[in-house]
Amino acid sequence: MSLYYEAASIIANADAKGGSLKNRVFGKKDLKSPPGAIYALVAEATKWSTVLKDVIERSDILRLEKKLTPTLALLLAHDLLLAKRGVAAPKEHPLNLAISRHKARLSAEFTKCRIRNGFATIEVWRTHINDSAHSGEGTNGSNGTSSVRPRWVRVNAVRTTLEKCLSTAFADYTRVTSLLDLKGTGKLIYIDENIPNLIAIPPRIDLSKNPAYLKGEIIIQDKASCFPAYLLNPQPEDGHVIDACAAPGNKTTHVAAIVSSLTSASEAKVTACERDKTRALTLKKMAKLAGAEKIVDIRAGQDFTRLDPNAEQFADVGALLLDPSCSGSGIVGRDDMPTLHLPSVDAGPQPVAGKKRKRKGNAAEKKVEEKEEVVEEEVTEETPESAEVENDEKKLAARLANLAAFQLKIILHAFKFPAATKVTYSTCSIHAEENENVVVKALASDIAKERGWRILPRKQQVEGMRKWQRRGNAEACTGASAPEVVAEACIKCEKGTEEGTMGFFVAAFVRDREAGEDKQQDETERDEEEAEDEWEGFD
Repeated sequence: MSLYYEAASIIANADAKGGSLKNRVFGKKDLKSPPGAIYALVAEATKWSTVLKDVIERSDILRLEKKLTPTLALLLAHDLLLAKRGVAAPKEHPLNLAISRHKARLSAEFTKCRIRNGFATIEVWRTHINDSAHSGEGTNGSNGTSSVRPRWVRVNAVRTTLEKCLSTAFADYTRVTSLLDLKGTGKLIYIDENIPNLIAIPPRIDLSKNPAYLKGEIIIQDKASCFPAYLLNPQPEDGHVIDACAAPGNKTTHVAAIVSSLTSASEAKVTACERDKTRALTLKKMAKLAGAEKIVDIRAGQDFTRLDPNAEQFADVGALLLDPSCSGSGIVGRDDMPTLHLPSVDAGPQPVAGKKRKRKGNAAEKKVEEKEEVVEEEVTEETPESAEVENDEKKLAARLANLAAFQLKIILHAFKFPAATKVTYSTCSIHAEENENVVVKALASDIAKERGWRILPRKQQVEGMRKWQRRGNAEACTGASAPEVVAEACIKCEKGTEEGTMGFFVAAFVRDREAGEDKQQDETERDEEEAEDEWEGFD
């Protein structure tokens, strides 16, 4: 049956190939099975993979069925035990025979597992599994701890306050002190300890009809996405702010809320550049909903790198927020293949020493075994096509190199604004090529050295960011004058952790205002001297 072969092939080498499950399934044009069926099988088997891994290992079927790969065994066991119609293959098909002859053993171990976990029925267990998958419960992050995926909500300071929201929109919510507590039942709320005006609620709660959401008083925004504006920490003396790559507008409205709280609305100003006119329309809607349309000056169709830093209109720009295009590898759901917890052949009961298991069989069973041997050659996850993997790695490396070049260009252009003293650079990427490597190259640039740009060290960062523990990789900062200092200054988030964020990276660059003024004065004097030298008029 092509369904299981194709589903196994979609899962194989997920890290090398990249892409979300939806993109990998529905973007594949040569599938024999319905894409929807493949997607549903992989998605559902993933939810149950921890359970099925234990069941398969205790049943020892991988040792008995040599031709079944761990992935095929898990996919087949899911349908055998949990699908209403059972295994989607003819009864005499090799795969169906390989799994069905162990149905009694698998069912017994599945029942034992259900009882051990304290569930009275399969339906109660299924509800728990579905809720856990939705919230991120039961999966492990990179540090081996339980992960959580809450719904992050930023209180929009342009329209309201945190205290008012807690007493109105969230008046009937119970406050908890840990993100993990959001896995409980009922209306729960967590006040974030790093970002002001940020809260978290259980992901199952729908805010789409909440009056506060409809009025723009609260904005759904991932916690990591709040880091750039908060780390930028614009102050009245910093002048105006530029958001270089603004759409869809969450970071733009966040920085607008920060500057509006520090100065009068008439004086607060954020210039938002968005070169894509269609995305600029989304940005405009976001700014209006957030009540920031008078604060944000939207430049639709404007490429930030084509702005003239020395133009008079940008003379007082002191802070810039840079969130350029990136691979998006840290976004949950975009480049995020579900992880199957695969069973191990060696984890099952060991055979008794000195005894051999005799297996009687007829000619028909031998033919089945021969067919299964062909199956093993057709789909194997232990021996991926090395040429295909190598090609995928080359494509990824080329893409990251192109993105990094553009990202560096954005930073160096921001460094040219005469009055600028603060720049934050961020990506929703997990790759060092787009993160630490770009920061190191920016610091080593001529413009950075000429104008005195340096990394903002951790000890000088705003309090909430200073307390954040995940930092950059010192090895990825090789080439910097002080790799450890640069790495410690870089802030990172990882998806699938107890912190409940997507994968993200942010770093801040700063310089002394006097350095900028001295540099501008030097350039002006040099220009005047050159003009005098070029004059060859009256003798």
